[in-house]
Amino acid sequence: MHPPKGEWLGPMTDAVTRLSPDPDVLVHDAGTLFSFCPLSPRAKTWIDEHVQGQCQWFGHALIVEHRYARALTKGMQDAGLVLA
Repeated sequence: MHPPKGEWLGPMTDAVTRLSPDPDVLVHDAGTLFSFCPLSPRAKTWIDEHVQGQCQWFGHALIVEHRYARALTKGMQDAGLVLA
């Protein structure tokens, strides 16, 4: 379940809105791990269809190892998703 569009999710909401008016995915580099938080139904559907195997979720964010982040980012961008 994703929050309604325009709902304030904390301090990062304002920062993300300034970076990109309608991001589909919020990406965060935590060093050895990256989080990909789908913000739109289209992003969640893309993840459900393209991320296979035993994926790890932390809340609403998909957590991936650093070595997979670049390919995941490229696939999302190639699909037309906006990342912030």
